[in-house]
Amino acid sequence: MPDSTISSPSPAARPRRGRIVGRALTCTVFALAGLLFYVSAQTAHGTDLRTDNSLLKLSDVIQQRSTQNQQLQEQVAADQERADRLAREQGQSPDDTAKLAALQQAAGLDPLRGPGLTVTLDDAPPNATARIPGVPEPGVNDLVIHQQDIQAVVNALWRGGAEGIQVMDQRLIATSAVRCVGNTLLLQGRVYSPPYVIRAVGRTEALHAAIDADPTIRNYLGYVAAYGLGWKVQESGELSLPGYAGSIDLRAASAQ
Repeated sequence: MPDSTISSPSPAARPRRGRIVGRALTCTVFALAGLLFYVSAQTAHGTDLRTDNSLLKLSDVIQQRSTQNQQLQEQVAADQERADRLAREQGQSPDDTAKLAALQQAAGLDPLRGPGLTVTLDDAPPNATARIPGVPEPGVNDLVIHQQDIQAVVNALWRGGAEGIQVMDQRLIATSAVRCVGNTLLLQGRVYSPPYVIRAVGRTEALHAAIDADPTIRNYLGYVAAYGLGWKVQESGELSLPGYAGSIDLRAASAQ
């Protein structure tokens, strides 16, 4: 009868099999490492991932876009000037020329001169404390200019009959929007830091009255008194506002 006893591997077979398994694992580790190096090189495309442009700070990106928008606005203004010159050279009738001039003036495309007001808003000093007894110590939001503050001044000036308004170095038109991003102002694709200067041409008495009557501005003046936020209104007999230099194409519109 054949011997059915299963013989166990000899002691010498186990080390040999262990060496084979160890070599296989080593080869696998090296293969995986090589694959990782290859994938990393393909992702970087030969550049240093730590210095890739995608890691730029958001503030740097915003400032870069602001500079680009300024350059584009200057190019648009130059193109508009050439287009106007060509239109005049085409020999438009006097009536058409007068109508075009009136429309451009109403739309804010032409420079404007006349009496008006200059309003300046500014953040409070960073170490500001309460100036009025009984008023709580300020938080961070109490010491900075907000979008609602700038918008309140602009709206009040429009209600006061302003013929034209300029915020910082840009003329406002019907589609202009005043927005704040953090503690900076975003206006027509460009970024500004305080102090914020707003100029308006119009009857100064009516402009003053509209500012004094605005409830949001009165609330802001409470913070001026309490924490030292900046506020200055100057009257001028002759202000010069530039014409709007950006694009006038509508991106989107909706019926109300």
